[in-house]
Amino acid sequence: MPLSSMTGFARTTFEAEGAKFAWELKSVNARGLEIRLRLPAGLDHLEADIRVRVREHLARGSCFLALQKEGDSDRQRLMLNEEALALVVAAARRLAEADGIAMPTADGLLSIPGVLQDRGEALGGDAAERRDTGVLHALGEGLEALKQARQQEGQRLRAVLEDQLTKIGKLVDMAGDIAAEAPDVLKARIQEQVAQLTTERGLDPDRLYQEAVLLATRSDVREELDRLRSHVTAARELLASHAAVGRRLEFLAQEFNREANTLCSKAFDRRLTATGVELKAVIDQFREQVQNLE
Repeated sequence: MPLSSMTGFARTTFEAEGAKFAWELKSVNARGLEIRLRLPAGLDHLEADIRVRVREHLARGSCFLALQKEGDSDRQRLMLNEEALALVVAAARRLAEADGIAMPTADGLLSIPGVLQDRGEALGGDAAERRDTGVLHALGEGLEALKQARQQEGQRLRAVLEDQLTKIGKLVDMAGDIAAEAPDVLKARIQEQVAQLTTERGLDPDRLYQEAVLLATRSDVREELDRLRSHVTAARELLASHAAVGRRLEFLAQEFNREANTLCSKAFDRRLTATGVELKAVIDQFREQVQNLE
């Protein structure tokens, strides 16, 4: 499937057994798949089927799905269940007196299932089945629209991520050019230091030569640069694949950052340090964008 974001919105309206409904679906970033539902009274039995269909369409994201009945006539059919309200208020007062828990607000009380009831006749038999089938069919259409919205956002993200990978590649090449000068730079620096130390303190030149070799080894960043290039290639392959790649790209972003940190710690002059810092900034931007992917 095309690259997909976890951010999207869709709305679909439909009629079922003489009633008008609307599905509103929206999703945002999350580590896994989180599903929250809001259904009209009398349709709670569809929750299990709805969750199954969402999992069939989406892999990640915090998803909120609301099914609403449209039209003023539906609101006029609502009635207050005085008996249920009295039971809830009495329980709330006991909790307030015993444990000091604050009394619920009016909107909180009215949102409790059973306090507000639909006084219209409930559908039954074949009519209820046809209504439920219509609700689930419309949900499927809404989920497809949501997927398309997420994929459109994913294509915009692809362009941003590819541009950032290009910047990372250029910075790695710059670091490679600077690193190629390391032997000459370190040799000149060490020769100057050795000459000064042997003249002033009478130190053993052989011992200083050994220390110079160790310093040159610690300043070698070729492995880090090779791994960074490999990570760029792997990231491009993931962006071109037809799968949910968000988690794997998040892992790659961590590896990018680890190699950039090592590169900065091994930097032998200010140019390499500056390049490493700029590289870390672009990698951080890449990581932030990757967290939007499914």
